[in-house]
Amino acid sequence: MQWETVIGLEVHVQLATRSKIFSGASTAFGAEPNTQACAVDLGLPGVLPVLNEQAVAMAVQFGLAVHAEIPEVSVFDRKNYFYPDLPKGYQTSQMYHPIVGAGEVEITLDDDTTKRIRIHHAHLEEDAGKSLHEDFHGMTGIDLNRAGTPLLEIVSEPDMRSAKEAAAYLKAIHSIVTYLGISDGNMAEGSMRCDVNVSVRPKGQEAFGTRAEIKNVNSFRFVERAIAFEVERQIELIEDGGKVVQETRLFDPERDETRSMRTKEEANDYRYFPCPDLLPVVLDQAYLDHLRSQLPELPADKRARFQNELGLSAYDANVLSASREMAEFFEEVHRVCGDAKQAANWVQGELSGALNRENLSIQNSPVSAQQLGELIRRVLDDTINGKAAKQVFQALWNGQGESADAVIEAKGLKQVTDTGAIEAMIDQVIAESPAQVAQYRDSEPEKRGKMIGYFVGQVMKASRGTANPQQVNGLLKEKLDALL
Repeated sequence: MQWETVIGLEVHVQLATRSKIFSGASTAFGAEPNTQACAVDLGLPGVLPVLNEQAVAMAVQFGLAVHAEIPEVSVFDRKNYFYPDLPKGYQTSQMYHPIVGAGEVEITLDDDTTKRIRIHHAHLEEDAGKSLHEDFHGMTGIDLNRAGTPLLEIVSEPDMRSAKEAAAYLKAIHSIVTYLGISDGNMAEGSMRCDVNVSVRPKGQEAFGTRAEIKNVNSFRFVERAIAFEVERQIELIEDGGKVVQETRLFDPERDETRSMRTKEEANDYRYFPCPDLLPVVLDQAYLDHLRSQLPELPADKRARFQNELGLSAYDANVLSASREMAEFFEEVHRVCGDAKQAANWVQGELSGALNRENLSIQNSPVSAQQLGELIRRVLDDTINGKAAKQVFQALWNGQGESADAVIEAKGLKQVTDTGAIEAMIDQVIAESPAQVAQYRDSEPEKRGKMIGYFVGQVMKASRGTANPQQVNGLLKEKLDALL
């Protein structure tokens, strides 16, 4: 039997506010445990929450960015459950009237095809604390610094049909929230994580299968691996005569498997009811228009501009627009050198390779966009050749010069384009290579093209790599053919 995978994601985005969603406590990452949780976060008697206006604005901006419906009124609810790192005994969330309604996100797949993934809604809620299991000798510690941190939970429709699509969707959400500046998207620090809902069904069947929810997956790679394992597990279970049960599971990246945590609760298990301490949020059109006017150029728009105005391929445009930092770096390189394709090649090639080797982000690149643009400009105007350009890049990376021109001058890498000087070097190489000349002369015409490489190498060596390769090739062929 052929099977179809059905996937939906619930993405939790930590909003980049300086204070929590209902209190003035700090949201800074990395503080000592339990130093950033106030009486409001703990739900102590007599305290009242005050909604963070910036969290509302950020949620609405996301909604506008994904072309979502923005309801005039949204309402906060209490989601009641007991958990050690939830000291109030309930989480303030939005169950029935979320702040963002139906929208959509376009994803780009590896073959450059696109697909639209529907968003069911996005709602605001507060984060819980964090349970700590290391260094407590069989006990569990609780850090409540994260309690009350504003989250935007983005719930997709079950529109994804493969692990690749799910990863592409998650990357698209990451790009949008980081472009907007509403989250740093740091998955390693928990700023963005997702719950993955996975089910399988026979191909052609309309009804969904029973789903399992994989909780708190915190990397693009882990999402793909978790889905791959879960799909295989469910198919094997059904084909062996078993049944998939609706449950919550955990992905273990070390064992590359999902494990059961608990039977999945339903909404009525949480006893949702409207929060009595918070008024409904009412948004008017003027407020929405104001936030819409502040939206930056978003990834999809930037990708289209890179293709339509700069002539980049769909692949290049997709890679370069994936993050706001990468796009801004590329655009500055292009502004300096004036050639979009060469700028794209260098940013994705030499620069990205060096960044990956050193495990650096583009924000921390030792070579600035200005320096790289100047280097490319010197290649384009034939001041240096490709081989010398790599030497210049390495020198700039190592901090050995303030500019490409300074490195070129200091290392004597300026390309020799004087025909007379190149001819003199060629004549010397030919005179010192009688055996190779005789072999070239006696070879079949179709083999001479490969044999000329020896002479090119000798001339480039004599010029210390500074001779113009195109001129060398052309002049060499003329001189060698004249000896036939």
